[in-house]
Amino acid sequence: MLKILKYSFYDLIRSRWSYVYFLFYLALGFVLLFLNNDVSKAVITLMNIIIVLVPLIGTIFGVMYYYNSREFTELLLAQPIKRTSIFLGQYLGVAGSLSLSLILGLGIPFVIYGLFRSDAIFDFTLLLVTGGFLTLIFTALSFNIALSNENKIKGFGYAVLLWLFMAVIYDGLFLMSLILFEEYPLDTFSLTATMLNPIDLSRTLILLKLDISALLGYTGAVFKDFFGTNKGFLISFTMLALWTILPIWRLIHKAKMKDF
Repeated sequence: MLKILKYSFYDLIRSRWSYVYFLFYLALGFVLLFLNNDVSKAVITLMNIIIVLVPLIGTIFGVMYYYNSREFTELLLAQPIKRTSIFLGQYLGVAGSLSLSLILGLGIPFVIYGLFRSDAIFDFTLLLVTGGFLTLIFTALSFNIALSNENKIKGFGYAVLLWLFMAVIYDGLFLMSLILFEEYPLDTFSLTATMLNPIDLSRTLILLKLDISALLGYTGAVFKDFFGTNKGFLISFTMLALWTILPIWRLIHKAKMKDF
């Protein structure tokens, strides 16, 4: 598995799209810090970008890599290698390369602008950790979609639809539900709905740490009032870990059962 992971990782690192992804975050970090000249404000701005863009990139890259390396995967399957080693190695290689591009792309400009002398170092670290979680989650989901669909067009379509639902449609349906049933107690529903979407969960996790009451919104305020800041932070982190483990478990199960 480690050899396949290493191959997948270096294969993607040499890809021009990895460089584009890295340079985008590098330029974004320098531009935000140049405009704000304040690390804390730049972290808040980056949060709104990362929780939407990182899932999209993870989803597209995961599906694209699976379909482009299908022939190589079939060659590996003909060898005496465990299926779990093949697919886990490929998955970790893709997720690892994307996470590295994110960390280095944002880390370099923030370090140059004095991150280690700023009080926002822990907030920035949390932002990168959350971005890493979202990369792992949506890359695993995209591998699951690709494994379930032999047709490349269908796979790409379902992957984009998944991201669109999680990033945009879900929040719209959630907001409509809150408006329609505003006369009923909605605290439990809000907490459950937030945990069922890793993007909303990531946003809540970061806002709880930043402790910005004006930006918390209804779900964030309920999360804070119900669990408290520290307990809410721990529960959010646990749920993100669960969101990471379950798609990986299904990926392993699907790889074992699939007839190639």
